[in-house]
Amino acid sequence: MSSGQESVFSEYETDTSQTSKLLRKFKETPFVPIGMAGFAMVVGYGLYKLKHRGDMKMSLHLIHMRVAAQGFIVGAITCGVLYSMFREYVMKPKE
Repeated sequence: MSSGQESVFSEYETDTSQTSKLLRKFKETPFVPIGMAGFAMVVGYGLYKLKHRGDMKMSLHLIHMRVAAQGFIVGAITCGVLYSMFREYVMKPKE
């Protein structure tokens, strides 16, 4: 291995704990935890409403919950992309 590759790998090997890696990723992409939390909330709400769905079929209920969870994730990804574009192109000082 060349010395250039070793320096890149050693940077990632210094953060050995999973928590520090996760926190670093959350700082780099702040909309990831928002998307994960939203997905968890939609799933929790879906499980709660599962008992009180009335005469709605199970498959229809699951389809609605899947679409809601996917919609929240797509929205979070879109907001994250827009935020990163704003940060890179608008907030970046012109050279």
